[in-house]
Amino acid sequence: MGGFFAVASKEDCVFDLFFGTDYHSHLGTRRGGMAVYGKKGFDRAIHNIENSPFRTKFEKDVNEMEGSLGIGCISDYEPQPLIVRSHHGTYAITTVGKINNTDKIVSEIFSAGNTHFLEMSGGDINATELCAAIINQRDNIVEGLKYAQELIDGSMSIMILTPKGIYVARDRMGRTPIAIGHKKGAYCAAFESFAYLNLGYTDHKELGPGEICVITPESVITLVDPGKEMKICAFLWVYYGYPSSSYEGISVERMRYNCGSLLSKRDDVKADIVAGVPDSGTAHAIGYANESGIPFSRPFIKYTPTWPRSFMPTMQSKRNLIAKMKLIPVHDLIKDKSMVLIDDSIVRGTQLRETTEFLYQSGAREVHIRPACPPLLFGCKFLNFSRSNSDMDLIGRRVIAVKEGDDVSNEVLLDYADPNSDRYSSMLEEIRKQLNFTTLRYHRLDDLLESIGLDSDKVCTYCWSGKE
Repeated sequence: MGGFFAVASKEDCVFDLFFGTDYHSHLGTRRGGMAVYGKKGFDRAIHNIENSPFRTKFEKDVNEMEGSLGIGCISDYEPQPLIVRSHHGTYAITTVGKINNTDKIVSEIFSAGNTHFLEMSGGDINATELCAAIINQRDNIVEGLKYAQELIDGSMSIMILTPKGIYVARDRMGRTPIAIGHKKGAYCAAFESFAYLNLGYTDHKELGPGEICVITPESVITLVDPGKEMKICAFLWVYYGYPSSSYEGISVERMRYNCGSLLSKRDDVKADIVAGVPDSGTAHAIGYANESGIPFSRPFIKYTPTWPRSFMPTMQSKRNLIAKMKLIPVHDLIKDKSMVLIDDSIVRGTQLRETTEFLYQSGAREVHIRPACPPLLFGCKFLNFSRSNSDMDLIGRRVIAVKEGDDVSNEVLLDYADPNSDRYSSMLEEIRKQLNFTTLRYHRLDDLLESIGLDSDKVCTYCWSGKE
């Protein structure tokens, strides 16, 4: 996914920028970066954060950088922020999002006279560099940002640091959030709204879909009004969002309690305890326990001192191993127990199968799995929710392929997504058997939307429903 943070201050902004960016570390896996503008001009630092936290890698930079304007990012893939020299002047740029039509855009930009793009180690073009190239096709930065939003298939939220202020643009359909904070002498912008609270900022506003503004130490000025349509990602509440954040005024933690409560209302399982797969399943499990009356318990504890983020490392096989190594059992709370276990989702199924086996080996009598969202059947086209090579990485799609063959029509897929269909029931039973669960019941999409509380047409549910 990735996250970013920006500060425009009358005083030095590096302290706020450092900690505000660090508060986004749960959103990315590979690169962290900061760029500032001060008396010495632009300064930037980018580090690999795959094997150590952002804060550790940037401690030296914080003591050396200075400036009153700055942007920072946690990136799931590409190195950024980038510093670009163009007819707009020199600026730094960072992005969050996904571009599906890279080849088409590159071809158009080559035709317009751009001579080259730098390839990253994997052979891909840096999406942030491509955004800069798009912006540079227009006469000014605002027109360039508007052009990028029109041209990009996918989604892209952008921050641009200039000597006079910071341009902040939310993606056209508002799939990812941007919140603005304010304190005396400074404004900030963040993906995660909680990131600025401990730095003394209070909520100022949330940008609307496609809104473009410029922030300075004195003001936040809207340059392009927000659009009327929005499709904010529902998975922000289910999994990605930090518990203390809120999006569109909806608390992440409160939504997860609602989610667990509605899961319980449709369930009739008899169990001794309710537990969440730490950390993202915990709040859902609390909501379930409060509604059902089944005691909440922590039968395993996540060991985090040296593995603070569940995303690390990036290789899937190692991630599975690390996920298993991080869970430490509390045998007295597991032995001979029937338990409801809630996870945020089932993607490939590998980790949850190993977690379930781990509970059986620790003496559990029954493990009833309750994912906090519907079955994932469609790979995300709009955000880097999961860098899967194909939809076949999703266990639901693999089960469907066995039953229906590789060439499955969209009509058939939509029938599998319907919780009232026979195909849906058969898919769940096959997943249950493959992953060795006692029982399996997913959260329904209508209940998930009720858990959030926004109008359904304002929320993106493509990964479950296949509907854009």
